[in-house]
Amino acid sequence: MFIETHRLAEFNPRGTDVPVVLDLMIHDIDIILSVVKSKVKHVSASGVSVISDTPDIANARIEFENGCVANLTASRISLKNMRKTRFFQRDAYISVDFLEKKCEVVKMKDAPEIPGDFDMVLQNAEGVKKQIYFDNPEVANNNAILDELETFAYAISNNTKPVVTLHDGTEALRVATMIINQF
Repeated sequence: MFIETHRLAEFNPRGTDVPVVLDLMIHDIDIILSVVKSKVKHVSASGVSVISDTPDIANARIEFENGCVANLTASRISLKNMRKTRFFQRDAYISVDFLEKKCEVVKMKDAPEIPGDFDMVLQNAEGVKKQIYFDNPEVANNNAILDELETFAYAISNNTKPVVTLHDGTEALRVATMIINQF
């Protein structure tokens, strides 16, 4: 699997006391760790301070023990806002736009013996015919910060395990620190 994230924001002086990795990229690190579920093998990164005293733009490449690679970009000096994550894997591509609350899924499956008139069928290098399927799953409109606070309060009130555990947060912070240490 290969994962690519872009979390770009127009400049806002809020948060410039910390590197963009802790301000913006930390969210994508948490998402990736929750999906990949493998130990980090190697991290390479670069970051540049443009406006503030800490890096305002950063790129990191995280390699996992299971072979997955994630490329993350975060900027707080962009001309437009963007919050996208793309997942590439054998026979599937998934794009999640957190800002627009949209999801696109493209899957490749073995083509039927007799495809329909409008079926998209490709033949790969090995001569195997694959059919392309498109899906746009419905994404519920929500307030992510409110949801986070409500689930955390629920976990406290009901003595249950929170959606994001202390271990999850600590691991995301550990990886963020690995990235910052590359600058």
